[in-house]
Amino acid sequence: MLDDTDRRILRQMQADPMMAVPDLASLTGMSPARLTRRIERLRDQNILRGPRAVINWRALGYTVEVSLRITLDKTQARAFDEFIEAARDIREVIEIQTFLGRVDVRLSVIARDMADYQAIYRDQLLALPHIADIEALMHVARIKSDEALPL
Repeated sequence: MLDDTDRRILRQMQADPMMAVPDLASLTGMSPARLTRRIERLRDQNILRGPRAVINWRALGYTVEVSLRITLDKTQARAFDEFIEAARDIREVIEIQTFLGRVDVRLSVIARDMADYQAIYRDQLLALPHIADIEALMHVARIKSDEALPL
């Protein structure tokens, strides 16, 4: 379980993941050595997964993002495994989520433009195994994208 000190550390790290250890230690009222031990414990407990780069895909020329809601043919025993294995190999697929319900899988796909997306869709996505139904939802705007927890 998290104590108040852990919560303070995580709040500060969410606000500024690149903050230097001495600065973070000062803000959390700890010595740098003690803070480092706490961070290592949070990593060992798989609570803190570490820093990551958040890439602005548009700045790299990817102007189209599409969510695909996919229903699989579940009469095949390995439908999920085979579909996910193949979807992972498509470099423009940046996220794969699975669901319970009518929709089985959601893919987030990026492309440079609509012609690029159409080629990816036709040549790679429609070739994925075990698709029973597919619905494409074009992203218009990202209103909120926040993974921070209210600690």
